[in-house]
Amino acid sequence: MRRRDFITLIGTTAAAWPIATRAQQKSGPRSALRLPVSLMPSGKGCMTSVMWKARTSSLSSDLRKADPIASLRWPPSSSPSSYVIVAGATPAVAALKQATQTIPIVFPLHTDPVGAGIVASLARPGGNATGLSHFSQDLAGKRVQFLKEVVPGMSRIAVLWISPNAAAQIQLKAVDAAARALGLSVQVVESQGAEGLESAFQTATTGRCDALLAFDDPFIFILRKRVVELAAKSQLPAMYGQREVAVDGGLMAYGPNAEDMFRRAATYVAKILEGAKPADLPVQQPTRFDLVINLKTAKALGITVPTTLVAQATEVIE
Repeated sequence: MRRRDFITLIGTTAAAWPIATRAQQKSGPRSALRLPVSLMPSGKGCMTSVMWKARTSSLSSDLRKADPIASLRWPPSSSPSSYVIVAGATPAVAALKQATQTIPIVFPLHTDPVGAGIVASLARPGGNATGLSHFSQDLAGKRVQFLKEVVPGMSRIAVLWISPNAAAQIQLKAVDAAARALGLSVQVVESQGAEGLESAFQTATTGRCDALLAFDDPFIFILRKRVVELAAKSQLPAMYGQREVAVDGGLMAYGPNAEDMFRRAATYVAKILEGAKPADLPVQQPTRFDLVINLKTAKALGITVPTTLVAQATEVIE
């Protein structure tokens, strides 16, 4: 089997989840690939990058910080065709697609790869990128519905975003449709980085919002402790997209199981390592979803979560 160098790009455009997987050769296991859980960006626009170089029997790592373009200038000795790039989130994939049309790209989490022009179609991606798409109209509807069950009297919902990119616009359109179907109005509250978060929550409270929905936003993941703190201070019941936010004190989180998404992306990496072309590997969608409810936070907010909803949760924090 042809050896490749494997580059993992994780940074302000992606959250790093733990995942371990193994690429298999016909003759037996190759080497384990692991995405570190502790890597986080040191500043806006910075991308923490890890290059895993395949050896005869193991992988060595070279940790660096660079933007996506600089990362693609790394090849120390081999041609671009000897690399596979895993880009953790939507903005990173767009930057990488602009930088190269030849190096294979695998994305574990993308909002709308067809609409963003990353792939030609889900079934036949074409080009050099493939992976998994994590967002849908149904997902937005479920999040709003769950929030409505917890706050049955709500009429106005605040939608928080920090990076108003194409992915955020797609999510807003879906949330708007779901809210209208339930007779709710939506107020967008935007923060330009950490310094604008307090003002965003003040806008939500002065706008008489009854609850808050935070987008699947890498900056919200990174700033989750501050976001959770402000939601508590503002007495706003909130729904998030990532499990970790609920674990850190958020009221609820609902979304695709990220570990499963990365594991499935790793199988695509293995296929490409074995000679498959990204153009021929269909973009997959989530099959596992997690609903996490933090009952400690509900109690602090004076909210009683319906037992029927608690029964649906994959994880309950008490």
